Amino acid sequence: MHYETECQRWLSSTVLSEDEKKRVSEIMETPDTAALYFSAPMSFGTAGLRSTMDMGPGCMNNYAVAHITEAISRLIEKEGQQAKKRGVAIAYDSRHHSKDFAIVSAEVLAAHGISAYLFDDIRPTPELSFAIRQLNCIAGINITASHNPKQYNGYKAYWEDGAQISPLQASVIADMAAEIDILNGAKRTTLDQAIADGVVTMLGEDFDELYLLAVEKTSINRDCVKAVADRLSIVYTPLHGAGRKLVPAIMKRMGLKHIYLVEEQMQPDGDFPTVKKPNPEYSDVFSGGIEIANRVGSDLVIATDPDADRVGVMCRGKDGQFFTVSGNQMGALLLDYVICAAKESGHLTKDDYAVKSIVSTDLANRICEVHGVRLYDVPPCFKYIGEVIKGYEIEGKPGRFLLGFEESYGYLFGSYARDKDAVGAAMMICEMTAWYAAKGMNLGDALVQLYQTYGYYKEGMLDVYMEGLDGIKKRKRVMDTLRASIPVSIGGVKVAEFADFSTGIAYDMSTNTQKPSVLKDLDVLFYTLENGDKVIVRPSGTEPKIKMYFLCHGDCEEALEQKIQAYTETAQAFCAD
Repeated sequence: MHYETECQRWLSSTVLSEDEKKRVSEIMETPDTAALYFSAPMSFGTAGLRSTMDMGPGCMNNYAVAHITEAISRLIEKEGQQAKKRGVAIAYDSRHHSKDFAIVSAEVLAAHGISAYLFDDIRPTPELSFAIRQLNCIAGINITASHNPKQYNGYKAYWEDGAQISPLQASVIADMAAEIDILNGAKRTTLDQAIADGVVTMLGEDFDELYLLAVEKTSINRDCVKAVADRLSIVYTPLHGAGRKLVPAIMKRMGLKHIYLVEEQMQPDGDFPTVKKPNPEYSDVFSGGIEIANRVGSDLVIATDPDADRVGVMCRGKDGQFFTVSGNQMGALLLDYVICAAKESGHLTKDDYAVKSIVSTDLANRICEVHGVRLYDVPPCFKYIGEVIKGYEIEGKPGRFLLGFEESYGYLFGSYARDKDAVGAAMMICEMTAWYAAKGMNLGDALVQLYQTYGYYKEGMLDVYMEGLDGIKKRKRVMDTLRASIPVSIGGVKVAEFADFSTGIAYDMSTNTQKPSVLKDLDVLFYTLENGDKVIVRPSGTEPKIKMYFLCHGDCEEALEQKIQAYTETAQAFCAD
């Protein structure tokens, strides 16, 4: 579509309000912005929709939300009357317009006679996944842009197993949406009428209790919390998001007595006024928590992102200063804890298993190798972790799911949900902290011990943003160039093997032979270097950037930092125009 023609179509539409038309006119005054917002609709994939909130088919607004919900409604109708009766669970976070978009979604579903279960306030993303399974829904919708800046919002679609939709389902929904007019194609009733008709059911605090009970069941050793509860203190912040009630609630249920909240960040606020970005990966969001921790003598500050699916931690080191525990480090610490604690209690079996993404630390592989635990490496995206769990359930395989994690601060314990869960992770981080506290250690000490036990591992990541109207083309051009010209070396280290997961072919660089790669049908490039380090390149599924990962191991931390720096310099050259 040509952006000027589409702008005029929106301006002449009878469904837009005068304020909305005024905003379209304002956008038209800046051609580059108009082209970005009105040239094409948002791309709908397994990560759903995500964009800035504004007018136009390329932005998050009521019309775009109704449009994609109309397509999902038609897909559910094709599944039959029983699928319509099973219904759709709908949740939302604290971002601007999240509640509005959730209501629009419910109104479109209700107009099709599809039952909807709408949460009455902001809720953690994992509770939405739990609700789909608990209520036997056919699908789920979550309105969130996770940890993105305040101008963004998003729309995630889930299916009946509680995981985000598959690539095939995303393709079917996108094709159906392409046949629907974004302004006039969606059926819609009012929320009040839908509730009166019994098509929409509101979910409240009673449902929170069911979710918290499910989270509690994943606890391994609550006695260790009770043993140190009088002297252990934890600082927590939800970063103005959905973790504000349930994270403190689960901590209290675990027996913690000294929980200190960052009060100025407890109130939901889509402006996220106390942080530049509401992302627990960034150390600056912890400043208020660290101030409290220094005052009360706590060694640990926990933060969750706006939709409470990711959790970040800062811990006090030997020098008394706080340092960031990376997503990879926390994943390794939690994995080691659940395995060792299960061993101590006599509950670990030879069939128990864990799952991580291929871009997450190889330290997890080493931990599982030492303890004889099966570890699955899956593509980047938590739904693939859910697929492994689902496979065990369908096939009736023996073995308990211990942990699933991604380097991007996402963790899940137990099969009650199929998405990363910051509520459950916060609980387990507190339990692990208590376990080490009983041994006279904090998590900083535990991390040092981890490396001494299993060897030194370190990870690096480079984000190369390619925004704007031609950003998609730039990202594709970089990936195509890397496929056409395989580098001989990265950071001065020869490439031993190159795998293109889009074709499912791996190339042995020394023998110039081919073999099937471990994964396929993914836009991912995987380089294994002669020293065993790995470099992985992929476009982000949620942001306009290419992500490059460096997974390294060695004899000491200083040597690992030097290698990561060398790999980063080579990777930057990959993306240079």
